Amino acid sequence: MKKISILIPAYNEEEVLEQLYQRLGKLANDNKGYEFEFLFVNDGSRDKTMPMIKEYADTDDRIAYVDLSRNFGKEIAMIAGLDYVTGDAVVIIDADLQDPPELIPKMIGYWEEGYDDVYAKRNNREGESWLKKTTSKIYYRMLQKATHIQIQQDTGDFRLLDRKCIEALKQIRESQRYTKGMFSWIGFKKKEISYSRNPRAAGVTKWNYPKLINFAIDGLTSFTTAPLRISSFMGFIISLVAFIYIVVIIIRTLVYGVQAAGYPSIMAVVLFLGGVQLLSLGIIGEYIGRIFNETKGRPLYFTQDVHKTVEKKKR
Repeated sequence: MKKISILIPAYNEEEVLEQLYQRLGKLANDNKGYEFEFLFVNDGSRDKTMPMIKEYADTDDRIAYVDLSRNFGKEIAMIAGLDYVTGDAVVIIDADLQDPPELIPKMIGYWEEGYDDVYAKRNNREGESWLKKTTSKIYYRMLQKATHIQIQQDTGDFRLLDRKCIEALKQIRESQRYTKGMFSWIGFKKKEISYSRNPRAAGVTKWNYPKLINFAIDGLTSFTTAPLRISSFMGFIISLVAFIYIVVIIIRTLVYGVQAAGYPSIMAVVLFLGGVQLLSLGIIGEYIGRIFNETKGRPLYFTQDVHKTVEKKKR
């Protein structure tokens, strides 16, 4: 019997955890042709999330959990879960029930047909503001033009991954992770399915605009050097314009004599060049910072408790 692992990163999800557990239980009961593992990764929750997970594990041998030593962020929580899943395939799903567990059997069906990565594309983004939807669309267009790999748009982490994809992702040990890009980068045979995303079943989102901006910067710096090339291109253009301007000044001086330069125009040019220089230094600093973090070679996470499911004989 094939085993399907359901990977659920969780951070302060006590309000929705019971609903999630009930729907996952129904999923397993309705698909008895597969063995299921429900692996929760507690990402340093400060509410009752971890006690609730332990309570479920005491009575349900399908429950496994990894309790991280602190809040490392969702990207790290996912790789921690991939390190511990034991299934032939894994389905990554958020705990907030915006992604319906009832779609998982359809993913399994395509997996049985031979697809290695069955990812869910959102038809809509219920509960998200117009600004968030617009900026997200613009960002993914920019990222796609800047990188040579095909980045999936309007997709999240809700997907089924074959064991070969799991093993590939486990080899990527970057500390500043952009997993959405990694899903595309590893390749393998992919299949898209569409669905309507629901609002959160309970609780509040853990994402805010500063976090989303940091996440976007991680995506750009992880999969493209285009910002560095853009800064170099800007430097070249500005230098060329400055050279032409110098030639014009020399010619005008030789023809018309010395003219007093205007203070506002000088300040405008100085401030503009200073801004371009600071922007270029900031872009370079982002890449140097990533190099600095990666060369330290620190472990991605630490666990304070791990509970695994009991292995059953394959039938």
